[in-house]
Amino acid sequence: MIHRILVANRGEIARRVFSTCRRLGIGTVAVYTDPDAESPHAAEADLRVRLPGRNGYLDPGALIDAARTAGADAIHPGYGFLSENADFAAAVSEAGLVWIGPPVPAVQSMGSKIEAKKLMAAAGVPVLAELDPDAVTSAELPVLIKASAGGGGRGMRVVRELAALPAEVAAAQREAQSAFGDPTVFCERYLTGGHHIEVQVMADRHGTVWAVGERECSIQRRHQKVIEEAPSPLVQRIPGMRAKLFEAARLAASAIGYTGAGTVEFMADDQGEFFFLEMNTRLQVEHPVTEETTGLDLVALQIDIADGSPLGPHPPAATGHSIEARLYAEDPARDWQPQAGAVHRFRVPGVRTEFGTLGQVGIRLDSGIVDGSQISVFYDPMLAKVISFAPTRARAAAVLADALARARIHGVGTNRHLLVNVLRHPAFLAGDTDTAFFDTHGLADLAAAPAATAALSALAAALADAAHNRSTATAFGPAPSGWRNLAAGYQSRGYLDAAGAELTVRYRFDRTGVELPDIENVTVRSSSATRVVLSVDGAEQTFEVARYGDEVFVDSPLGPARLTCRPRFPEPDSALAHGSLLAPMPGSVVRVGAAAGDSVTSGQPLIWLEAMKMEHTISAPSDGVLAELNVQAGQQVEVGTILARIDNTQGDRS
Repeated sequence: MIHRILVANRGEIARRVFSTCRRLGIGTVAVYTDPDAESPHAAEADLRVRLPGRNGYLDPGALIDAARTAGADAIHPGYGFLSENADFAAAVSEAGLVWIGPPVPAVQSMGSKIEAKKLMAAAGVPVLAELDPDAVTSAELPVLIKASAGGGGRGMRVVRELAALPAEVAAAQREAQSAFGDPTVFCERYLTGGHHIEVQVMADRHGTVWAVGERECSIQRRHQKVIEEAPSPLVQRIPGMRAKLFEAARLAASAIGYTGAGTVEFMADDQGEFFFLEMNTRLQVEHPVTEETTGLDLVALQIDIADGSPLGPHPPAATGHSIEARLYAEDPARDWQPQAGAVHRFRVPGVRTEFGTLGQVGIRLDSGIVDGSQISVFYDPMLAKVISFAPTRARAAAVLADALARARIHGVGTNRHLLVNVLRHPAFLAGDTDTAFFDTHGLADLAAAPAATAALSALAAALADAAHNRSTATAFGPAPSGWRNLAAGYQSRGYLDAAGAELTVRYRFDRTGVELPDIENVTVRSSSATRVVLSVDGAEQTFEVARYGDEVFVDSPLGPARLTCRPRFPEPDSALAHGSLLAPMPGSVVRVGAAAGDSVTSGQPLIWLEAMKMEHTISAPSDGVLAELNVQAGQQVEVGTILARIDNTQGDRS
């Protein structure tokens, strides 16, 4: 039997494996790098070992040495990093440790997506033809560039114009090298508006292969999944499709002698025709929705199979519906810019379990963060997975949307509004989910905060701030804010909302309460430093207010709001020069596309930043001359760093 497992990973998946190990009575070992020294996963294992450098999770020798140091007899790779690296799997076995994953030949077979497609085609699994990036023609557009060695959206690009192909291939190669240590990429035909359907397989060493259930993962950004669900709405409405999918998945697993947990991924059209994309030889991020609909613990099954235990003859039948939402530290409205910083508070209401199956209507939370966590730029921006289960899809969506909308997420910016708006969108509720969902329904609208939230939240923030000033005023200090012997002018407070829009609140305290000259049908029932009750058209609503420096977070039934206090007296030199380009995130400059003095055009890529293993482009906002270039390739920059400045030769200095 396995007695102690080292998880060669971090964050949420490490905590997920530790949770199962505790239920099974198995010891645990965590590994961590310096940026993760205070991460929750590093504190939850029985033992922990520091890895050298920020890339220690990609160092096979260091991970095996850590297992030996801590007395582990098995290694679970999680997902990402080295989870699909055949050399690492072989090194683990050669070191006399148990590899909790498929056999090395199976990992090798699927490790190259190029070779995997050939193998699947030979086995009779339907595939999309591989295209050589150097030989793509205009008739074959659009095409999808993919990294051969990995997944998670890294190294993936959609190309619709032949002239753009060389630059996009080069960018995909850089991302693939950074994320997987292998720059190999290939192309295939891109199915616009397709459905991303995958089948969970489990296989033991005794010849049994389960097709446990399918998942639909079509709501994606940058070809990385955002919302996943089981079962698939597409498969549910097409007779006979599930049986064909399951047969193809079992055929794929059997063709390579697979054991353990794996996922066979397909792209399908609206008529139910599907094509093999890849096989992930590991546990998937979205595995909880399969656990919720089957009652299985997939991590426990992985460990049992690695121990040599057999599966039963058939998997349990799936019941109910489960939806998972990935909470990311990113700004969807600004080209998915990753966000770094502190998580002051993280609370999701109604959570019945963490890292375990629900068995009833409710919310499950699989999180990599806690109050006080610091989000760095060095790793993936996923913070947590919030998962619902209910008898019906509509109820599962409603429960999940409500939990996300009412969650207390104070600190680093997230994609929470996007998730809530998608889950409540009529097209999503109708099951019309494909990979073009954001393009079809408008990303800007889907990512926006509720329209009524900002103004009333700013009012609550201003009244709470005034209450705080009154409560902290002393008899010998200045008079509290708003105090007057006689009626005087209105108090004024200014904020910026999460989108950068200015909000100004005016109010005046009088003998009858609070006068609000700019807001109709709203009266103040009560206010304190942390809670404000407003009557809006006769209905009372409570606003909870929390401050962290200049940041104010307001939570209410209208939805959450993140505000920034505007200084009453800005510094004289705080204004930026016109045309300044700022770093939208901390990161590393990987490429510079122009030199100081060059003429540039609006939309021209100028600087490429890498953050959280993804590449982000900084483009010229207008035609002009690159008057200043303040960075070079390889340089680390902080958020807000002035990267460059453009002089507008047309005189437009907006």
